[in-house]
Amino acid sequence: MLIFRQLFDQQSATYTYLLADRKSSEAVIIDPVFEQARRDAALVEELGLRLLYTLDTHVHADHVTGASMLKRRVDAQIAVSAASGVTGADRYLIEDDEVAFGERHLRIRATPGHTHACITFVLDDESMAFTGDCLLIRGSGRTDFQQGDPRVMYQSVHRQILTLPEACLLYPAHDYHGLTATSVAEELRFNPRLGGELSEDDFVGYMANLRLPHPRKIDIAVPANLKCGLATNDPTTTIDPNWAPLACTFAAVWEVQPEWVEENADKVQIVDVREPSEFGGSLAHIRGAKLIPLGELAQRVGELTRERPIVTVCRAGGRSAQATLILQQAGFDKVANLAGGMLRWRAHGHAVENDSSSSDEHPTT
Repeated sequence: MLIFRQLFDQQSATYTYLLADRKSSEAVIIDPVFEQARRDAALVEELGLRLLYTLDTHVHADHVTGASMLKRRVDAQIAVSAASGVTGADRYLIEDDEVAFGERHLRIRATPGHTHACITFVLDDESMAFTGDCLLIRGSGRTDFQQGDPRVMYQSVHRQILTLPEACLLYPAHDYHGLTATSVAEELRFNPRLGGELSEDDFVGYMANLRLPHPRKIDIAVPANLKCGLATNDPTTTIDPNWAPLACTFAAVWEVQPEWVEENADKVQIVDVREPSEFGGSLAHIRGAKLIPLGELAQRVGELTRERPIVTVCRAGGRSAQATLILQQAGFDKVANLAGGMLRWRAHGHAVENDSSSSDEHPTT
């Protein structure tokens, strides 16, 4: 009955986790990234979920949280550690608090050490735990800033995480080697910093000699994260294009609905990327559309103006979604896919033309 998705931000090597109760469709998201908030909101919408909370395991130093962005987009409440010093959250969490979503919940365990306010989220049946930067896969977070303390981290890991059932899967906030998950049993046996017979003094000595570089985004990320991810003084700042009522899919494709396109056809360039036989076939084509088959688009972008937005069209929306990426790579910044393609256009009863020569200025043979 649990929906679970592990998402990744390449720039900061951050994992974001979406959990939802399938019966109620209520969901929570752990450690969202500001630049990926659009992606995360699209996934929530596509899966038909209601995001109740954004949860952060700690005040991140390497990226800005997506908490405030997701609150604006999907009205999710923001929950953080009560010890974090964060302002503007809706809920402040302490040891043994529960964050419920439908019939499921996460229990909070305090796991300071990486920072003084790190917390770990443990699923109700103790089958999964989300450890932030406290315990990584075959490693641990650093302890040299934000009131970090290696002795405190050693105790947190051994008392709060490695005491979970050995089969419990552990999901960190970061991994830099392509690893996705581990388990209590694995870390007890194989973690070179914290596992086996390694003592607290061993760990302290190990951490004292890491000589890690200063996190390059810490001066931006920490102040923003202390305000729930507000990166500017203007909470209404948006990264979305506004030339049309667009929606972004989980595949990162901007889409526009047929109704808007028909009402604003004179303000946009409609580019049909089907083959000529389809353009003049049973589904016909949109009035004023320009035929440029997908395989020719990259070579024919010079036929399009940058003065007006472009709406790409195909039979069902797949090829035209690819066309938006080609156009964006060619430097067109106002591009959207016609949601559902000609199938939806026709199903909604919008006008079409059947004579391919009437709108194809460059016929293809």
